[in-house]
Amino acid sequence: MATSTFCLQSHFSLKISQSWKAMPADFTLRQEQRSISNLGGTRAEVFGQRVARLGTVVSNEWSFLGGSRIILHQKVARSVPNGKASGVNASWFTSSQIANNAFTLGTVAVLPFYTFMVLAPKAELTKKSMESVIPYIVLGLLYGYLLYLSWAPDTLQMMFASKYWLPELPGIAKMFSHEMTMASAWIHLLAVDLFAARQVFRDGLANNIETRHSVSLCLLFCPIGIVTHVITKALTKTVGS
Repeated sequence: MATSTFCLQSHFSLKISQSWKAMPADFTLRQEQRSISNLGGTRAEVFGQRVARLGTVVSNEWSFLGGSRIILHQKVARSVPNGKASGVNASWFTSSQIANNAFTLGTVAVLPFYTFMVLAPKAELTKKSMESVIPYIVLGLLYGYLLYLSWAPDTLQMMFASKYWLPELPGIAKMFSHEMTMASAWIHLLAVDLFAARQVFRDGLANNIETRHSVSLCLLFCPIGIVTHVITKALTKTVGS
């Protein structure tokens, strides 16, 4: 019995020593766990290499036959319902899209009124449409909305850059370099031009003066359209007298 026990122990010792001899000479079993700050978490380094990251649990298991093993258990993050996170944070339209849509909408909205004044100046529909104040209210509200979106803390500083609180061209040019500011300025021009064309049209009806050419010029060149109407009115009176 003692002889068999001694043989078994000798055989087991011989297997262990042979298994250790089979390992490379520079191999040493070591475990190093270094605390490295990374996004508020910890990384473990084993054999000088990173083996675990945030959300990973490192465990060491030893078996009689397999030796020491390192096992990584990945943590599964659970989603916690949050009412605020599920909301829509981004706006529906970007500033560029709002500016482009407002530019197109304002331009298309005023074209029918110019068309009526040029093609059918004496029609009853034209007279009623030019008596209405709804177009100016709509353009005014649209202009106020775009002005609100384009307003910045340095807007007044760019407008009145002079020490005398007078507008200067470099500041105005810098301010109008933004699309939203340009869109608001365009709506402003459309409203003023339509109002001037309306005044020219009504004055022409009252004094029996041709206004179609003057109204057409008011659409894009409002000051020239006004001057043209004044000249036309003076010539009409001269010819009539």
